[in-house]
Amino acid sequence: MKTNKLLFAAAAAAACGCAGSDKATEKPNIIYLMFDDLGYGDLGCYGQQMIETPNIDALASHGILFTDMYTSAPLSAPSRCCIMTGKHMGHSQIRNNEEHFVPTDDRGWNCLFLDDTMEGQQPMLAGTPTIAKMMQEAGYKTAMVGKWGLGFPSSDSTPNKMGFDYFYGFNCQALAHSYYPANLWENDVKIATGNETVMQGEPLPEGLDPLDPANYERYGGKYYSPDLMYEKLEKFIVDNAGGPFFAMWTTTVPHSAVQAPEDEVMHYVDKLGDEEPRTDGGMYLPVRYPHASYAAMVTHIDTQVGKLVAKLKELGIWKNTIFIVTSDNGPAHNGNSPMEYFQSGGPFSCAAGWGKSSLHEGGIRMPFIVAWGDRLKASRSAHMAYFADLMPTFAELAGVEAPENDGISFAPIIKGKPKKQQEHDHLYWEFPGGKGWVAVRIGEWKGLLQKAAKGNHAMELYNLSTDPSEAHDVSTEHPEIVQRMWDVVRESHDEPVLDIPKFRLDINIPERHE
Repeated sequence: MKTNKLLFAAAAAAACGCAGSDKATEKPNIIYLMFDDLGYGDLGCYGQQMIETPNIDALASHGILFTDMYTSAPLSAPSRCCIMTGKHMGHSQIRNNEEHFVPTDDRGWNCLFLDDTMEGQQPMLAGTPTIAKMMQEAGYKTAMVGKWGLGFPSSDSTPNKMGFDYFYGFNCQALAHSYYPANLWENDVKIATGNETVMQGEPLPEGLDPLDPANYERYGGKYYSPDLMYEKLEKFIVDNAGGPFFAMWTTTVPHSAVQAPEDEVMHYVDKLGDEEPRTDGGMYLPVRYPHASYAAMVTHIDTQVGKLVAKLKELGIWKNTIFIVTSDNGPAHNGNSPMEYFQSGGPFSCAAGWGKSSLHEGGIRMPFIVAWGDRLKASRSAHMAYFADLMPTFAELAGVEAPENDGISFAPIIKGKPKKQQEHDHLYWEFPGGKGWVAVRIGEWKGLLQKAAKGNHAMELYNLSTDPSEAHDVSTEHPEIVQRMWDVVRESHDEPVLDIPKFRLDINIPERHE
């Protein structure tokens, strides 16, 4: 682990030319928009041809587009834990999605809608240092609007207890599978939205015409959760426009089920053409137009980005607001999420086993855009980084010392001083799902171990500069590089403090032979 020792006094703010202020010490506001299961190739600025994202593309057009930014984990809860704590998956408390309560009867996950004592995920330890607490200590007002997924409502690991002054959204990620929920949380109070409860995982009833859009209205509602969340986010920013503020906008878009306002869906039906419905939603919901709905969801958030930028300009704080757009992990592969249709992985495969829940590039390589008002020039950065780097980066920008973490600040790149940027010797991942995964990146080389929990020791090796699709394993040609990968694994893996889940990677690590 590394401890960030950078004490950043005022250099970033002095250079920002903040509207309405002559204070050289003014700290930048930070808005961190994190999509849920958005792929590397789902945004226009990353090559998407069918989904319209003009406002996010505009941020990229006068900001920094990172080409080699990674999540710390290929699944929701562990990805968010790494962001909150700055610890990679070899040191993280939470390394997989683990529910507070696992249903055992035929109601399945619908029991969560019927008994709110069951909702929520396994919590972080009480008193855990977090990025939100760090920003509070730096004098920031803090908010999370969207999805939490790191502790059940009565635990010591709720947003308000982990450093957020304000929270609105889903505590439980399993309940976020409908975009028309009956309830959302505001701080530690459950608030009725006005929608009726919609049960999950039920097919379209027999006898109903699967081609009639009216027969899918039963799965919707009156109040669209992304709109409810946006209203709260904008109000927080208006109320704290005097700054500084730190807002994590953790939207549930475009995670399944796929749902969007009808007129926006029909825009894409007109654009993309008719399609086959999804009448069996699996663990989600049936949908008449899965492709059009997915695209409409992404564009809906993009439209909100445009509204928020306009509001920041109206408030006179656009010039001193850092706006980041990214995703928590790679695209999902299920009947509701048409990843291959949209080529959501971009240059990386998003077929089954290659996107979300895998340590292939499609599961962990993220879109990542940084805009800072109009002070940045449009550029692309190939700096190799991952979400453990967020904590030291935000610490440097805010002028405080970060808690112990595994990251390296990339604030020099944001401040236009890339020559001062420190580089990673390596990046490390492990993931206990899918029979166990381990991955290491050293420069252009990537080591990948699959079925690690089953005792597999055959580490694959790929040269990402020539083989970004990970099609050609060259491990037998470069045994010395494979050995370096194993050295990183030995150095990086600690047994999880919470012992959830059990993943005894150490028994799978071959002894080093000099």
